Amino acid sequence: MLLSEFKSKELLAQYGVRVPPARLARSVEEAEAACAHLDARKYVVKAQIAAGGRALAGGVRFAATPSGVADEARRLLGSSLVTEQTGPEGEKVTTVSVEAALDLESQAYLAFARDPESGAPLLLAAAEGGVEFEERARADSDLVRTLVVEHDDDAARAEVANLLSGLGIDGAAAVDQVFAAHLAFVSADMTLLEINPFARVAGGGWLAVDGKVALDASALFRHPEFEALATDPGVFLRDAEAQKNNINLVTLTGNIGVVVNGAGLGLATNDMLVDAGGRPANFMDIRTTASSFDIAKGVELLLEVPEVKAILLNVHGGGMTVCDTVAEGVAFAYSRADRRPPVIARLAGQNAPWGLQILKDRKVPVEVFDTMPDAVARVVELTGGAR
Repeated sequence: MLLSEFKSKELLAQYGVRVPPARLARSVEEAEAACAHLDARKYVVKAQIAAGGRALAGGVRFAATPSGVADEARRLLGSSLVTEQTGPEGEKVTTVSVEAALDLESQAYLAFARDPESGAPLLLAAAEGGVEFEERARADSDLVRTLVVEHDDDAARAEVANLLSGLGIDGAAAVDQVFAAHLAFVSADMTLLEINPFARVAGGGWLAVDGKVALDASALFRHPEFEALATDPGVFLRDAEAQKNNINLVTLTGNIGVVVNGAGLGLATNDMLVDAGGRPANFMDIRTTASSFDIAKGVELLLEVPEVKAILLNVHGGGMTVCDTVAEGVAFAYSRADRRPPVIARLAGQNAPWGLQILKDRKVPVEVFDTMPDAVARVVELTGGAR
């Protein structure tokens, strides 16, 4: 679950990460009034969306006066920002953050993710941060250095200090900030923590000028205090709504809606689609606790996306999620939908024949295939993809 910048930095600050003072505004009037609470000679107005790449898309604007802040907020609020991470439809701006513009002496990049081999926190760091960092990182694979940081102890701090020193980032203050971020990453069950830029400001000290946090939705039961974050305007609301209905959903930018039970099967399905020249519109993992009504909600969320031209239904029934439960959900969603794109179905395992019969009896526009490769090939053909 991705958080907006404001919520990300608000969460990081609770663990000791230094962030600039900021005020959230949902209207032009609130944005202008926020300036009275900031000790600043110049201001920055930032659109609050979950996707990255805001600055290059015009979502970060500077103003010299409170009236200038109001003007920039007026331009941003209600607009849709299109970045590399939003897809062509963009993401609507409903809130902005107003901050004091800072004099930055240097900018670096810091992030924590999970090490794919050990699962431990993996520190990623680069000497250069800023709005064009992603492009530079793609062009230079040696730009980012990595270090597995399992614990906060003297040995780990020495390793981190050595890594930072090699990037031109010296001092105990920077190391302290890295371990404050490490504490946040571990304690809050994050899957991603990104600080860009990690900046040294005039007068000394390092802080997170911008930040992005992704929480592990599967661990939210351990954090009831995070429930309110699901209403954050920066969260992809479709994904958050699916989470409430026992479905793990990640919105992508393709035109093939994917309905799958099981995370591994979901990843394999998306990989097969991409290999065949298709473009998945989402990743889906129907949890074992999902009812047919939960599944119907997940399918409805996909049918609301106009770019979705077909649905690939790939289910292996077993345990608590049987094929007929998924089929009931799909049929119910289609019975209420304004759009009825074709469904390419491959059902196997417990109650598969019954599930297929439900789809046919309920007049779902379904084509049935016995194997995953055949189903994938057909849905890619229907949606105009090809290798």
